[in-house]
Amino acid sequence: MKPIRLMAGFLTVGFWTLMSRVLGFVRDIVIAARLGDGPVAEAFLIAFSLPNMFRRFFAEGAFNMAFVPMFSKKLETEEDAKAFARDAFNGLASVLIVFTLLAQLAMPWLVLAMASGFAADDRFGMAVHFGRIAFPYILFISLAALLSGVLNATGRFVAAAAAPVLLNVILVSAMFLAETTGSDFGTFLIWAVPVAGIVQFALVWWAAAKAGFQLLPAKPRVTPEMKRLARIAAPAMLAGGVVQVNLLVGRQVASYFEGAIQYLNLADRLYQLPLGVVAIAIGVVLLPDLSRRLAAGDTDGGRNALNRATEFALLLTLPAAAALIVIADPIVSVLYQRGAFSQEAAARTAQVTAIYGAGLPAFVLQKVLQPLYFARHDTRSPFNFALVAMVLNALIAIGGAPLIGFQAAAWATTIAGWAMVALLWRGSRGMGTAVKPDTRLRSRAWRILAACAIMSACLVAAEWVLGDSLYRSGVRYGALAILVGVGIVSYFATAQAIGATQLGEIRRAMQRRSTT
Repeated sequence: MKPIRLMAGFLTVGFWTLMSRVLGFVRDIVIAARLGDGPVAEAFLIAFSLPNMFRRFFAEGAFNMAFVPMFSKKLETEEDAKAFARDAFNGLASVLIVFTLLAQLAMPWLVLAMASGFAADDRFGMAVHFGRIAFPYILFISLAALLSGVLNATGRFVAAAAAPVLLNVILVSAMFLAETTGSDFGTFLIWAVPVAGIVQFALVWWAAAKAGFQLLPAKPRVTPEMKRLARIAAPAMLAGGVVQVNLLVGRQVASYFEGAIQYLNLADRLYQLPLGVVAIAIGVVLLPDLSRRLAAGDTDGGRNALNRATEFALLLTLPAAAALIVIADPIVSVLYQRGAFSQEAAARTAQVTAIYGAGLPAFVLQKVLQPLYFARHDTRSPFNFALVAMVLNALIAIGGAPLIGFQAAAWATTIAGWAMVALLWRGSRGMGTAVKPDTRLRSRAWRILAACAIMSACLVAAEWVLGDSLYRSGVRYGALAILVGVGIVSYFATAQAIGATQLGEIRRAMQRRSTT
């Protein structure tokens, strides 16, 4: 994949991910306004987190990291890639069906594992009930993730990137339907989750079938290739499990502070916007590209792709991180403070948002560095690094909770994220395609930092000028739009002026993508 097509792939996936994240904002804004930081909101968040946690364990964060390189290599060498994909599809489906049935029986223990602070109040029973309804989502979304891997490996990014939009469309529609009919809000919201999974699966299955990969249910086969896939996937699944343990620790700490699960969730949504747009785009496009280059022996091309991915990540991530730190208060107030979500709740959410903002570049850089290992079928090294980050995360979150409360969970996530980046970078130094900054990356990196510093100064000045209008009903939306506009214009104008980026490259990438 040429650099211009690589950038076009980033932009395609990034656009659809942005649409999904924006609708996710709408979803969380409605939930916060209707349910605030109360028990129904927290019960839903824990129930919804369960299938999503295991989905990353089974599919996107683990199984696909092993599947995509093997599938890409078969495409490159013209082996029977369709048979391999079909066997993987049926094997994963069989495991997930059994796991889903077992989870229905173990749901009370799963909820306690997520939020033991619920045990003493009404949130526990509600979370167990909601969890049983939502959990089948894992079956459909994990199979959809595998099909998305097939599409991405063949250079077809649109359907796989657009599928997550459907989740938020259905959830938002369910909430408005509940509101207009006077039905139970929580019930409509939780039943929308498995429905969304079915719709997402249907979309990517149709796209894969159209691309020549019509995968139909069949008895799973234990072939040598499937055994090899399992051996490669196992460490990645364990690494994914370590990442989920980090999230579990954060939720456990938060469950002992009233409303804290909602604060962490809403702050998570804010930093997930740039993280999703940039990191997911890089991960989706870079892994199959690196896998094909390694299969073809193109080391120089792989190194160039990594440098351009790093440059793309820094260009869009650093200003987003700076903004989340500098103007967290007005962002959270305008987006979330309404209805049942109070000013005090908004202030607490803003504190966590700023902490997550400091870790945002680390979370994105992980997505740049991890494909180096996965493309080589090395899933053990990231697992070992993740273990170190897990211990650090637990020490900070649990040890810091008595001192600084629920904020300890956010600090733990951020610090552990940077530790993971350091370990991944250090481990990559012996690789032929390791991240060795080329002249262009070195030249642009410091310019990006300078543009971020100027943007931050402009944001502080603009926030001072706008003053109370950022918090006053009726005008705060326009005031925030002005503030965000100041940040965007000041950053990109400065970046262009000092050579941090060439906007013409992005324009050419978009034009190339529109004609292919």
